[in-house]
Amino acid sequence: MGDYQFHWIIVYQALPQMLKGTFVTLHVSLLSMFLGIIIAVFLSLGKMSETRILNIIPNIWIEIARNTPALFQIYMAYFGLGAFGIHLSPYVSVLSALVFINAGYLAETFRGGFQSIPSTQLIASRSLGMTRIKAYRYVVLPQMFRRVYHPMTNQFVWSILMSSLGILVGMGELSGETQRLQSLSFRTLEFFMVAAVLYYVVTKSVLLCSELISKKIFTGDI
Repeated sequence: MGDYQFHWIIVYQALPQMLKGTFVTLHVSLLSMFLGIIIAVFLSLGKMSETRILNIIPNIWIEIARNTPALFQIYMAYFGLGAFGIHLSPYVSVLSALVFINAGYLAETFRGGFQSIPSTQLIASRSLGMTRIKAYRYVVLPQMFRRVYHPMTNQFVWSILMSSLGILVGMGELSGETQRLQSLSFRTLEFFMVAAVLYYVVTKSVLLCSELISKKIFTGDI
């Protein structure tokens, strides 16, 4: 590192602000996953529908979400919509972009989960007097979510890491807050090293919690 002198006390003093940015990162990631999951269920069902008109929106949504960069989605939400007089805050722009992408990716994951469930289970549920909605709610969806649990965890980790792109539109998540703090002190290396550690701790914590939950979910599986 040559003659570079580390000054960790500055980072230590600013740590509460970085932790606040970490909370924003978790908040936007969790919310984007929650909304993305809800939308993805309908997108996957629409794509599997035999009615052609119901396939149009899911196909367009999934193709754009899966084949364009996350940065493009954020820029379109923040700058693109602004050109039409729709001005979103940095937080809402990043949230909208992550929801759009999560829904697109999860829709394909869910479609595979749905298709892995024997159609006879839906038929049997209906024969017992369940409506189609109840059959999906109590029989099909629980099994589908169980089968795509691990891909959903990976998507959540992706959302946490991709939320760092919010720095480009002035969002105050972990990366944005780190950038702001280092610009005031010029201790770039120290601040971003600590930010990297915080990202690592957050993602590892998510994976650990996911593993603990999976042991309960998959207890008894062969």
